[in-house]
Amino acid sequence: MSRLPPQRPTLLVVEDNAELRRVLLLALRNQDYQVQEAESGAEALAHIRRQSPDAIVLDLGLPDVSGFELISRIRSEHELPILVLSANADEEQQVRALDAGASDCVTKPFRERELLARIRVLLRRPASTETELDCITLGDLRLEPTKRRLFVANAEVKLTRTEFDLLEALARKANRVVTHGHLLQAVWGANHAHEVHYLRVYVKLLRQKIEENPAQPKRLLTALGLGYRLITAEAAG
Repeated sequence: MSRLPPQRPTLLVVEDNAELRRVLLLALRNQDYQVQEAESGAEALAHIRRQSPDAIVLDLGLPDVSGFELISRIRSEHELPILVLSANADEEQQVRALDAGASDCVTKPFRERELLARIRVLLRRPASTETELDCITLGDLRLEPTKRRLFVANAEVKLTRTEFDLLEALARKANRVVTHGHLLQAVWGANHAHEVHYLRVYVKLLRQKIEENPAQPKRLLTALGLGYRLITAEAAG
């Protein structure tokens, strides 16, 4: 019996600039993605409700709705990855998009190679979803939240309570950028939402325990000025 070919991932590009949309569609189709397109928030929502894509590439500057509002509306119904294209390098705007539910941000103008690598990472779904409490598996990294245990390549790695809480917060949003504010509130509480130096210290400690080479991390990556990302595998490219 012949096997069916694997289904190609479907991406929805939401961009009102016709020229940039054309460039994005061409680049993505050249990588063998199935691509849908939308020029507005309303059109994007109609696409998603009709046939949910595997990921969304979203420009924040839409003609009919705020990109932040659109992200929130999508997040109220779906957990699919959202990669934001921001024309503004302002970190506050990018943090706002991530806190609204975006998975990652790329600033325009962007390099095609970087954009494609970010999409590949977002499409790498972890073996366990964030609703599963007994085990979270990310490649050869396995967390057991109820027992507060971590295994790397089947070898148990001892973590402090704070280290485990931080790693769990990252793992539950694997392959997404998790903002400083979100991590600080999740691990230390709302009163410490601006104590970014806490994160730097504990990220360094975590890297010493989960990275082959902590000085050149491939699992726990820094999103400069925004937060951190725990990825399932090193991004190709």
